[in-house]
Amino acid sequence: MQKNQLPRIHIAAFPGKYIQGEDAIHRLPEYIKLLGNKGLIIASPTPVNRIIPTYHLAENSDRISVEEFRGECCEKELNRLSAIIHSRKADVIVGMGGGKTIDTAKIVADRVRIPVIVVPTIASTDAPCSGCAVVYSDQGVFESVYYLKMNPQVVLVDTGVIAAAPVRFLVAGMGDALSTWFEARSCERSQSPNECGGYSTMTGLSLARLCYDTLLHYGHAAQLDCKKGIVTPALDRIIEANTLLSGIGFESSGLATAHAVHNGLSVLAETHRFYHGEKVAFGVLTGLHLTHASPEETNTVYSFCEQIGLPTTFSDLGITDVGNNNLMPVALKACAPTEAIHHEAVPVTPEKVLEAMMAADAMGGSRKHLHST
Repeated sequence: MQKNQLPRIHIAAFPGKYIQGEDAIHRLPEYIKLLGNKGLIIASPTPVNRIIPTYHLAENSDRISVEEFRGECCEKELNRLSAIIHSRKADVIVGMGGGKTIDTAKIVADRVRIPVIVVPTIASTDAPCSGCAVVYSDQGVFESVYYLKMNPQVVLVDTGVIAAAPVRFLVAGMGDALSTWFEARSCERSQSPNECGGYSTMTGLSLARLCYDTLLHYGHAAQLDCKKGIVTPALDRIIEANTLLSGIGFESSGLATAHAVHNGLSVLAETHRFYHGEKVAFGVLTGLHLTHASPEETNTVYSFCEQIGLPTTFSDLGITDVGNNNLMPVALKACAPTEAIHHEAVPVTPEKVLEAMMAADAMGGSRKHLHST
């Protein structure tokens, strides 16, 4: 090692505890008590109106209060909730809901230096386990990634709650999880750092690959089971893949094209009604074209997306104007200097990214046409 050259450090990150199973949510008061004296549940509207009352989580308790999340993980909401935490003297935060609710809870807990418990009510992203969160503008445009001091202390996943949620959330989670292996592989090939400030471990890479294999083996069955609202071994495995395997895999192995394209797509207002994982899935397809993936691998990924209903074309994401003037801002944002697309082992420019997006859309459209004839 040359003088003054820093040693190569491998880092992996994990939540303090991960609990998954039917009726696991009943254990929430136990974990609040384990970590502090007074819990504040930050929850999206569905948990506030249905889940919290159904499971009697805050009834007749001076130890647990509830505050409804207002919909966007932005500075305005973060500041509002920080003030509420201080006024209620909460010393444990619970984030209950989807990705933006969870990210908001993680950030405010980090800022006021108290523990956070994550209770996802949908399996739509890998946000629950990670030590980072995404901050958006008030209008929902990606702004930055916030890195927490520590990963969540507890992640509590009730599979019955998730099975009762609309199946689109689970499918979006599979879109997010689909990126884990491909981005991990890109970072390994280019020797790029992960989201922990180091380099991937064998554990991180192995879990990323296990995540991909689990999706291919159990994804379609889990989708069918979730439509029926039943918890099966297939659904149980996919919930773990979407939440734990993807969460550890992306953070400990790194990001690349898929998430950068997602961030780029956020500049188009028409994509705001689509979920994080749906846009990430299209980013995966873009990455396959950008990195010249084999026809066999590309066919496997397209087939998986088609089977479970993930976007494979611009029109699937509500984008009707496919001209350069509309799409070049997407490519430019995806190629911003701080974006993870530069972790790819191939040269990356906005022009090449635009071409890869066009190619992904063209192949998706061609396959749709073939399937319909």
